[in-house]
Amino acid sequence: MRALSATRAAAIIAPVAAWLPAGQAHADPLVVQPLVDARLRYELVDQAGLTRDAEALTLRVRPAVLARTGAWSALVEGEAVIGFVGRYNDGTNGRTPYPLVADPENVELNRAQISYSGSKGLALTAGRQRIELLDQRFVGSSGFRQSEQTFDAVRVRWGTPKGLSVDISYAWSDRTINGVNGRGARQQAVSGNNVFALAGYGTALGMLTGFAYLVDQDEAAVQSYRLSSQTYGVRLAGGVPLGSGARLAYAASWARQSDWHRNPNRYSADYWLAEGVVTSHSLAVSAGYEILGADNGLPLTSVQTPLASLFKWQGWADRFTTTPPNGLRDLYAGAAYGLKAARATAISLSGTWHRFDSDRAIQHYGDEVDLLASAKRGRHTVSARYARYRADAFATDTDKFWLSLEWSL
Repeated sequence: MRALSATRAAAIIAPVAAWLPAGQAHADPLVVQPLVDARLRYELVDQAGLTRDAEALTLRVRPAVLARTGAWSALVEGEAVIGFVGRYNDGTNGRTPYPLVADPENVELNRAQISYSGSKGLALTAGRQRIELLDQRFVGSSGFRQSEQTFDAVRVRWGTPKGLSVDISYAWSDRTINGVNGRGARQQAVSGNNVFALAGYGTALGMLTGFAYLVDQDEAAVQSYRLSSQTYGVRLAGGVPLGSGARLAYAASWARQSDWHRNPNRYSADYWLAEGVVTSHSLAVSAGYEILGADNGLPLTSVQTPLASLFKWQGWADRFTTTPPNGLRDLYAGAAYGLKAARATAISLSGTWHRFDSDRAIQHYGDEVDLLASAKRGRHTVSARYARYRADAFATDTDKFWLSLEWSL
């Protein structure tokens, strides 16, 4: 594992900073802003095959200080997770009779970054930072978990929303959700030379983006390097009005993934996504089909996304955080409704159904239903979630329930 390297960040940022416009930074006032967000969450898991149900009551707090002057800013943010009810397996505490709830107790530096944002579409960030790319299918922050995923990285962005844009990141450490007690296959941090590169162009049909994700999981304890991969693909996302206040938003993506760096497997597999959402006033109806392809049916020779925000994909029951050897096909449909209630409270209700099948060998893995109700007023959000997975040929029946309260400054 590698800690945040100020020397490495400085060595990369110095040549770029040398030609950045100096502007009138010396004349701009220094603004210092305290920030904090907190989330109290109860999670209950009933998983067939395990002798006990899991119960977790955890509090996550992130205090931060943001300093800005002109085009420059600096952010330092801590993260603390406290467990009040700990009858669960957090992945690091050895409580294997319980189902997994990946929210270990934790106190750590979450972000420490310096940023530049110029007037000509140039932005630069160096240090420990949050990186969320496109729909977070391949690189994200895992924001649902109490400890989020961040990266020790340098990121350069340039361009405009309607024209050409470029987004390139080099990350030498993936700071995982496992926290300071992470070890073995669940490391606190995974080192490696990761490169994420995107080039986008705004068209009449939407934003067309080509992407390359070179993921280097350079730790023998993490699946013996078998999560290192190179993925190249393209994505189109846009929308069109349908009349009478309705609108269609759509996204389509294709990519090809293969082994990279020290990965001892030799494989290649395709990724596909097609999704549409129709909104009309307070109602949204969605449907999609996602394929994480398989090669030869051996473990970890199907499309893998270890750096993704996994909770938002393949259902909330988390039965498919590692893609099965025979790949995965996810057919899903859902609906959401939002309304304004008394005292400026926004209420939303949603439900999604999933059918999971293999990409090869013709297997029906199972089905899942996910339900959400939330209410937001000012800085406070209260939500209740439920996930029900019913297994056929993969994993076991699983029910999960969450109740959470969030607040931010």
